[in-house]
Amino acid sequence: MIGAGKSPQSEGNERVANYTTIDRIDLPAVARSYGLADIRLEPLSGGAANSSFHLVSASGEFVLTILDNHDAPSAGCLAAHTQSAFQQGMPTSEIVAAVDGSLITELEGRPVILKKWIEGTVVQPLPLALLPEAGRLLGRLHTFSPQAPGFSDIPVGGRRLSDEHRAAIPDFADRAFAAWLTERLDRVDRLEASRARSVAVVHGDLFDDNIIVRPDGRLSVLDWETVSLDDPLLDLGMAAIGLAKVDGVLVPERFNALVTGYREMVPMSDTTTAALATEIEHAALIIAFHRYHRHNIRFPDPDKSTLHIEMMGFVDSVEEAAYALS
Repeated sequence: MIGAGKSPQSEGNERVANYTTIDRIDLPAVARSYGLADIRLEPLSGGAANSSFHLVSASGEFVLTILDNHDAPSAGCLAAHTQSAFQQGMPTSEIVAAVDGSLITELEGRPVILKKWIEGTVVQPLPLALLPEAGRLLGRLHTFSPQAPGFSDIPVGGRRLSDEHRAAIPDFADRAFAAWLTERLDRVDRLEASRARSVAVVHGDLFDDNIIVRPDGRLSVLDWETVSLDDPLLDLGMAAIGLAKVDGVLVPERFNALVTGYREMVPMSDTTTAALATEIEHAALIIAFHRYHRHNIRFPDPDKSTLHIEMMGFVDSVEEAAYALS
């Protein structure tokens, strides 16, 4: 199978998608748009923002994604970013152009992307033995040129909390959480201001459900909705949460494996390594904010209203685990 949707762990997507069901898809129209014959569809699970389907045709296998949570311009950017990552050598989805050459088409007013099928499975958690390769892939991404075709319009700091987000924190009903989050963010701000930061193309969401383990054991990276220009250490910090957190804490052995692979692609000085703990915490604070904001303010859900608390415990585990880095 292939996991082709938005990561459920991804935070900050404040819209709720109105999903497209398989009975609403005009198969003849899809076939005409892409020059395919004898097509059939089956839904794919795992998407939290878009509707994806396994499309089988006489020409091969594909993933058809209805971008329920996008308009045409944002869909075009997503397609361009995905294709640019593929063309620069990242093992990821290859966008299939329509007959007219466009990277996106339209179905009942909603943008559509067709991608080549990647054979493999989502494995959660990602096995320890594969974490070095995940680190290498993230490091490779951080060496990509922001000026490459398709990357020229990527946003800056897309995973960071906006001024509007931070202004909302004092009004949180959970006063203890608001105080904790404010104090921690202020501390991160001070530490980040005290060091020089580099800028790179970052993924923003390298969690295990955005990674395909192929039959040969190699990995492919999915989901370029959060790609942006930012500090690569923050991206590595986000990946540490997505790949090295087990039962709410950062596991030193998994963290070490991830960073060991990353270092093979991007050398890290002692100063940079020391700053990594701060960026893992920063990533956790971002996720904690969005969990609280989404499930308690934007779309209240009693069953998820305390998910943010996990990140508070996770932050406590970061410093000890970071010191375990060999």
